[in-house]
Amino acid sequence: MILTLSCPDRHGIVAAVSAFLLQRDANISDAQQFGDAQSGQFFMRVVFEPSERDSEQAIRDAFSPLGQRFEMDWTLRGPEPRKVMILTSRFDHCLADLLYRWRIDELQMQVTAIVSNHPRDMIGHVDLGDLPFHHLPMAGDKAAQEAKLLALIEETGTELVVLARYMQILSDDLSAQLAGRCINIHHSFLPGFKGAKPYHQAHARGVKVIGATAHYVTADLDEGPIIEQDVERISHRDAPADLIRKGRDIERRVLARAVSHHLNDRILMHDGKTIVFGD
Repeated sequence: MILTLSCPDRHGIVAAVSAFLLQRDANISDAQQFGDAQSGQFFMRVVFEPSERDSEQAIRDAFSPLGQRFEMDWTLRGPEPRKVMILTSRFDHCLADLLYRWRIDELQMQVTAIVSNHPRDMIGHVDLGDLPFHHLPMAGDKAAQEAKLLALIEETGTELVVLARYMQILSDDLSAQLAGRCINIHHSFLPGFKGAKPYHQAHARGVKVIGATAHYVTADLDEGPIIEQDVERISHRDAPADLIRKGRDIERRVLARAVSHHLNDRILMHDGKTIVFGD
């Protein structure tokens, strides 16, 4: 099981949590914590194996008084894989990478559906297997399309939505409803080069590094809490096609790491930024 928490920083938090798990005969396999001196907040992630005679609900009920005592915002999650919906458009490299990592059990998740604003034949060479595919085209009525998408998210019990190069801007309303559970991959080491042909823009400016940023979606376009970033050096020898090729690789690995962090409860948010506990 994984316990995550945040609360005002004070003496005794780690000792109290450790003592609680010891009293329940649980075995801690990993524990990480961080005290933010600027905000005065404390953050903690604990992975533990409960006693065979214990249950998730019993632990949850027993921990509640401790959470109240320290004014904790906390979550407790068992080993069940989270339900994930992947949205994509014409560029399918991130989709193919996520599905590959899922099939080899690198990403522990249950894929509820693949959704695209383009027909399935646009990603025809990607092996979707028996995964449900939904074509939700943009026919000018954005509100109607998003209503269908939200209904599908609710019907499938989807817990995380991944925008795997889904080339549509979510409305403020949908962004708000998916707060903290929708991850986007952006083709820049934010901020910079927004809009059409970003790698051509980068090439025209003679940049020396390109990158990608995975972040939670908010109503502020490409300004959500950053989860993961990476960069790669380039040179004057690289043409726009080279930047696109290298950029695809960066986008794949950055998005995969961000999704993995979320699935494994490694991310805590505070004041518009993230605390990401490492592997």
